Amino acid sequence: MEIKEKADDSVIESMFKAGTHFGFAKSRRHPATKPYIFGVKNKVEIFDLEKTKILLDKAKEFVKQLASESKQILFVGGKNESQETIKLAAQGLGMPYVAGRWIGGTLTNFGEIKKRIEKLETLTFQKEKGELIKYTKKERLLIDREIVNLDRFFSGLIPMKAKPSALFVIDPKREKIAVKEAFDMGVPVIALAGSDCNINIVDYPIPGNDSSVSSIKFFVQEIVNSYK
Repeated sequence: MEIKEKADDSVIESMFKAGTHFGFAKSRRHPATKPYIFGVKNKVEIFDLEKTKILLDKAKEFVKQLASESKQILFVGGKNESQETIKLAAQGLGMPYVAGRWIGGTLTNFGEIKKRIEKLETLTFQKEKGELIKYTKKERLLIDREIVNLDRFFSGLIPMKAKPSALFVIDPKREKIAVKEAFDMGVPVIALAGSDCNINIVDYPIPGNDSSVSSIKFFVQEIVNSYK
């Protein structure tokens, strides 16, 4: 028991150092996060990290289960603070990701999205093989622009050949369309959720700071390590 308590203390200390305990002003708090608020400091609400860790552990167990079955997780984090972290984490696991604007229908109309992904792959392949030389200079310029545009929105989705088994989302309030599509498609959602989020709409909520790079990195790494 003593060893486990020390391990728990170590994790909570790491969470504290990463600034995971900061919420928002009380006026911004969603009622659903109230049970996870410890108090207020300098007008900013503070998460109860012991409670956060309990929910983090539940999320990690779910991720381990997915990994044991080689299931796919779609990583979603469009806000500036999360984009690079989400992209690197997903790439490291060979998982799909959205590190920018969520395109409506990514889950609910995946057939159409898949066509865009396939077009990106085809045009990129043709360009790399020098097969676009048959087009005029103006046509090649237009194709290049199309590749850039498709790459921006769909390159992260290339590994996703079918409906993912789960979503891992940074800030479900910001990514409400992604969360709604996942719900409609019966896809479980794991989410790092700030104090302004409705955690009741998420299957595996992790109440914590979803607005700082250090906090986001901490939780993303925890999910990645669990999958590994």
